Amino acid sequence: MNKSCAALAIALTLLLGAGGARAADEASLLLNWYLGGLHTPFYLGLERGYYADEGIDLTINEGRGSGRAVQVIAAKGDTFGMSDAGSLMLGAAQGAPIKAVMSLLNTSGFGIISLKETGIETAKDLEGKTLAVSPGDALTQLFPAVVAANDLDPDAIELVFMDPPAKPVAVMEKRTDALLGGIDDQYFLIQAQGREPAALRFADLGVNTVGITVHTHEDVLKENPDLVRRFVKASVRSWQAAIDDPEAAVDAALKVKPDLNRDSTLKQLQADIGLLFSPNTEGKGIGYGAEADWQRTEELLTEYRDLKTDREASSFYTNEFLPE
Repeated sequence: MNKSCAALAIALTLLLGAGGARAADEASLLLNWYLGGLHTPFYLGLERGYYADEGIDLTINEGRGSGRAVQVIAAKGDTFGMSDAGSLMLGAAQGAPIKAVMSLLNTSGFGIISLKETGIETAKDLEGKTLAVSPGDALTQLFPAVVAANDLDPDAIELVFMDPPAKPVAVMEKRTDALLGGIDDQYFLIQAQGREPAALRFADLGVNTVGITVHTHEDVLKENPDLVRRFVKASVRSWQAAIDDPEAAVDAALKVKPDLNRDSTLKQLQADIGLLFSPNTEGKGIGYGAEADWQRTEELLTEYRDLKTDREASSFYTNEFLPE
């Protein structure tokens, strides 16, 4: 081959290579709430290029609740969303065409939070106490399951109804003895005020439900399963990186939202890392969902949250997109 032919061949190869390069797929993730510790691993993955490595141009949007995320993903407003399993199952049972592709938190973050000085160390200690609750929320609806599982006298526990932001204040001002809240949320709000909180987890009191999931529209699963597989792979990688270096995850989020409280956000993330696995998912990998956990969640929702469905629990989630 003479020099001119060789040069032409090289030029053609470069042109074909450039023309064959695939543009990154645009995708978005809608969080279940405002940016907090739970969400920092996704920002770490974005910063480190894990999604770009998978050919994904990812945008992360703050959310306004799990129920809202279910509605937005069902309407194809975002590609992926974050919601607790209860909201997902209730929405899907009512026709929302969504499915979880990651069972992210397999131990419930619901808890009974008090000041340590109050002395609530067991479920039985709740009898004779006042409890700050919010009408209609998932915790309040599931609390009767805690009462039943621990053979408590419901008439011996006074429920005081109030808006969610008022509950930590009520506990710190000792207007109530405890509150129903998140062990990765209100617990640290109280601690940030210089008080020493204590917590009883629903999961340790016989009422575990699958927590936060990542879900998408069923059309995305059918039409672009490779995108889902790459997104899940990058997300698992992001969470593993956050487990290895939680402070780096928080730093990545602070670059996006500088007004975050670094210490509180770090503690939230560390608490959420502790919720990733349940006894049924230990050793199965980040994002794996266990049928027993989802079945138990469905049973509790049916009895206490008015879930009406004849679907199998396994129809609400899938493990098929997780890395091997």
